[in-house]
Amino acid sequence: MSQLTRKILSALLLPVITYAGNTSASESLPRPVGQAAGLSESPKIDGLVYDDPMWRDVPPISGFVQIQPDEGRAASQRTEVRVAYTEDALYIAVLAFDEAPGAILVTDSRRDSSLEQTDGFQVIIDGLGDRQNGYVFGTNPAGIEYDGQVVKEGDVNLDWDGSWRVEAAITALGWSAEFEIPFTTLRYGGDPDAGWGMNFQRNIRRNNEISFWAPLDRQRSLSRVSEAGTVQGISAPPSRNLQITPYILGSARKGGALEGSSTEEEAGVDIKYSITPSLTLDATYNTDFAQVEVDDVVINLDRFSVFLPEKRPFFLENAEQFTVGDPEEVELFFSRRIGIIDGAPIPIEGGMRLSGKLGNSTNVGLLYMSDEGLSGVAPQNDFLVARINEELPNRSAIGAMVVQRRGDGSLKADGTADENDAYAVDGRIGIGDNLLLSAWAAKTETPGLDGDDHAFAVKANFDSAKWSSRLAYSEVREDFNPEVGFLRRDDYKRADAFIMRRFRPENFLGLLEVRPHYSVRNYWDLEGFQETGFQHLDTHWEFRNGYRIDTGVNYVKDGLQEDFEIIDGVVIPAGTYSGPETQISFNTDLSQPLSFQTRINSGDKFGGDRLRLTPSVAFRIGETFSSELSVQYTDFDLPVPGGDFSVALTRLRLSYSFSPKMLLQAVIQYNDANETLSTNLRFSLLRTASSGLYVVYNEFDEQLPGALPADRQFVIKYNYLFDVLN
Repeated sequence: MSQLTRKILSALLLPVITYAGNTSASESLPRPVGQAAGLSESPKIDGLVYDDPMWRDVPPISGFVQIQPDEGRAASQRTEVRVAYTEDALYIAVLAFDEAPGAILVTDSRRDSSLEQTDGFQVIIDGLGDRQNGYVFGTNPAGIEYDGQVVKEGDVNLDWDGSWRVEAAITALGWSAEFEIPFTTLRYGGDPDAGWGMNFQRNIRRNNEISFWAPLDRQRSLSRVSEAGTVQGISAPPSRNLQITPYILGSARKGGALEGSSTEEEAGVDIKYSITPSLTLDATYNTDFAQVEVDDVVINLDRFSVFLPEKRPFFLENAEQFTVGDPEEVELFFSRRIGIIDGAPIPIEGGMRLSGKLGNSTNVGLLYMSDEGLSGVAPQNDFLVARINEELPNRSAIGAMVVQRRGDGSLKADGTADENDAYAVDGRIGIGDNLLLSAWAAKTETPGLDGDDHAFAVKANFDSAKWSSRLAYSEVREDFNPEVGFLRRDDYKRADAFIMRRFRPENFLGLLEVRPHYSVRNYWDLEGFQETGFQHLDTHWEFRNGYRIDTGVNYVKDGLQEDFEIIDGVVIPAGTYSGPETQISFNTDLSQPLSFQTRINSGDKFGGDRLRLTPSVAFRIGETFSSELSVQYTDFDLPVPGGDFSVALTRLRLSYSFSPKMLLQAVIQYNDANETLSTNLRFSLLRTASSGLYVVYNEFDEQLPGALPADRQFVIKYNYLFDVLN
């Protein structure tokens, strides 16, 4: 987008998006400023900060403020952060003073494990100075590597993995940590005199305490980049990043549809090159994802498609830059459409991705991938995704996206072109600090579908310290067909609303926060027939000791225009069914070695009764061993033949961390609806965040009479990252 166009848009929108009527208390405070220092040599990364002379002359950054349990008060324990740099890397040292070092809580040592239930420290870094995007790095006293990416102030994408290191130590003063983050891992640019946007978060779990350096309101999180502080004085070098990561893989397979055995050897390579500090080119050849955790098994007792999240690393970096639509409802681009069909992998020949920033405010993304297809199952396809997004003041933006699929036509018997295109525009306007208006519109082109092929949505979100609310409306027309996207349901109009009030009582029954709320969500087909109605009235009771109880009631409506087979042999006749159900959720303190949580739904469904139970129990030993056993149980009593039935999905997760870089874990799942048992065992010994040795064993065993022999697969993969220019 040209500078002239951007100036015109900014001039038109500025009176609206700078409206101050919704400014929060924290936004009205001046943003804190810290100072970084240059170092002549790299400090020793051992986690011991207090007596290290390398940190003695670096000015400390302090003054953390709580958002819970006592919003606005100074943190109960002092925290000092020091920021320094050399010509190669950014260094962050943390002194987390604690009057009771023996009470420091450490619950996990797995890479990217949650920092919510442990003492921990996190930093968000906005090197581009755009106040919308950033990278998160964190650790706990065990020295885990926790990192993620924030795009457009959304949730932290923990599937992004950077190359960096951290060490931590518990001392008589509390605990401390040292981060070494190579500049090649970061994206930076903009005005060097403006400083880098940063905020720091510290958790003290025994107090259920969360505090920040740059103060935030209670509803905010570290990803609120627009309210971060500023660290000045960082002098980053020109970009010089070229990383080459080749891999070799060997696998053996026996049973399943093969009813025999086979072996396979593969090799491939991934390449990352920084064209500028803010624009990166990634390329991949003979792409493989053998080390990725298996998908969760799902029992679908509804009429609509199930959303399974992307887990493959190549597609996860900068994934938010390629997002247009309503998450998990209608998405113009869904990367699981590439290289996967019906849950089974399709070989990917290779591809490339160009992503990042042009100038200070224009985000660009270009993705090309080519798969090999499978004879008689899936055609060979080439995929192209192009995205541009221009950032404007106060969380506002405008953008466009094109998605294309070109197939080889091998499975097209009618002679039509094997292709699909989707086009979309989207935008958002921030009003004050709490109100965000957003919208998108899209159109598809598919040979043979010449009718109404568009979709759109508009949404208003308001989020303050006390109130949260949402109004939204969307439509998906009958011939809208994003074949490289995701549609949970077809041909509908949707309207929904939500309102919630937050209360922070003082010294009442040990409560931290009470959140009563009401929501309504309705779907109609394009002729006006209501397919789904859902009203939800609930109150969340969150306690200072980590316990939580949610008490609610739902009113559910299902409209069936044709018979629906809910499981094999059980058919629900067409008609409209409605009625109430109760909903109760409960959890104990999840930071304790033994914890429990459950959710119970009981009430009317499809003209009968339904009971849903989702209990789970977690047990850990220190920060090295963790386990979780969960059950998803559903019992129906319907007035149809065979309508008295139940199904259950049982899942066991086990993990043992020999160190933050060496992990053994298992996921075992049993689905009693079709009597299948699946097992996934993974061992990883990491050299960097995304390279090392992986050993994987998968087994799928269907136990019904006449089933195929158990499908067993054993994989060994090794990849090594070469940092060519450093």
